[in-house]
Amino acid sequence: MAGVQVSPKEEMVAQLLDSAARGDVTRVSKMISYSNALINETGERGWTALMQGARNGHFDVVKTLLQIGCDKSLVNKSGQTALDIAKFWGHKHIANLLTNTKSGDRHRFLSSTAGEHENFFSREFLNRMSEKRTDLKWLKAKQSCPHTVYILFSNLSPLVTSDGEDIDSSEANVKLCRLGIETIDGLMTKPGATLIFLGVEKQKQKPSFSALKDEDDLVAWFALNIDDNPIEQVKLQHTNCYFIRPPMPGMFKLREDEAGVVAQARSVLAWHSRYGFCPTCGSETVVEEGGYKRTCITEDCKSVNGIHNTSYPRVDPVVIMLVIHPDGNQCLLGRKKTFPRGMFSCLAGFVEPGETIEDAVRREVEEESGVKVGPVQYVSCQPWPMPSSLMIGCLSVAVSTEIKVDENEIEEARWFTRQQVVDVLVKGSQPSFSVPPRQAIAHQLIKHWIGVNANL
Repeated sequence: MAGVQVSPKEEMVAQLLDSAARGDVTRVSKMISYSNALINETGERGWTALMQGARNGHFDVVKTLLQIGCDKSLVNKSGQTALDIAKFWGHKHIANLLTNTKSGDRHRFLSSTAGEHENFFSREFLNRMSEKRTDLKWLKAKQSCPHTVYILFSNLSPLVTSDGEDIDSSEANVKLCRLGIETIDGLMTKPGATLIFLGVEKQKQKPSFSALKDEDDLVAWFALNIDDNPIEQVKLQHTNCYFIRPPMPGMFKLREDEAGVVAQARSVLAWHSRYGFCPTCGSETVVEEGGYKRTCITEDCKSVNGIHNTSYPRVDPVVIMLVIHPDGNQCLLGRKKTFPRGMFSCLAGFVEPGETIEDAVRREVEEESGVKVGPVQYVSCQPWPMPSSLMIGCLSVAVSTEIKVDENEIEEARWFTRQQVVDVLVKGSQPSFSVPPRQAIAHQLIKHWIGVNANL
């Protein structure tokens, strides 16, 4: 009788499992380097190479598989994980390794150190001086100081000025419109107006509006948000000024240090616009601590006893990740229906309560694209004032390659080769697709991957 036909993939999986069972770490490493997608493949009874290494007490095999992203949470047909198997067979050193090592701590496609990257919206030239937020006398004096700087928002849109006639031109020099007390005074009493203290300039500069100086010689900055549009009133003293509506992509034209100030101001002001009433009891709240706290007016409300996150501005953590193909030469990018035509970007999603960054990356990638991820490495982060998120940028390595989009958040996802990405970022001539602009952390993650792998 003719033998059962075995596919080339099944033969490779069988060889990998056999090598892991025998403790041949050299052959295991070689086979994985040939095809990283093999590391979580299963053979008879649902056993993986990691389980075979754990069963036979091969420490180096287990360590190698963990380092390159093998999923130690998988179970065989008997419901056992690799840790269960190691414990059953009495291999305590293997069990300790599986217990104390997170799967995917590092990977050959990831750099050994992430380094520090500065992203748009993250640069600060103000000292926030949080210790002054409760000093009402000092804050009051600074509000009336002639060289204090005010920046104005209308419905969370910042007031800017341009030195060019065409404000939409890429060449336009866009700057925050820095106002003085003489311009802002009449606006602070408008219904719904919210004033927050941003900080003081880190380096002493010449006063912006007067030769007079106060006692500490610190130039303070405040932000004011109002509901209506006072542009005609402001234009009487400041020409070529306008509100950026909507906030994106107009804010990308700001200088990077001023963009950081806008990120701080807009995030806090957006919180105030949503928290006029106490989330605990529904009563009204009052603004305190220079705009960094809202206190319920009901004395017996639970929120006024102790420290509660409902009383302070919130920041929502979001993971954004570039997924690298097991061959190291492709990356996974997706597009939403709302994206401009032809644009693809990194996948992203909110971190859920009680979830680590690494687990959030793995969950979001699988939910949106169907691709499973092993190793995860943090690269950098970016404040994102839309309305108040912190984009946590990561690189991750896939352990599966088949794409199946959810069709709700993502309408399409593809693997793009490094050369395709380089053509878009570097050459820029008639690209077949586009990526977000350089001010977005997605753009910087893609550039970081190219730099790591192609030494650019």
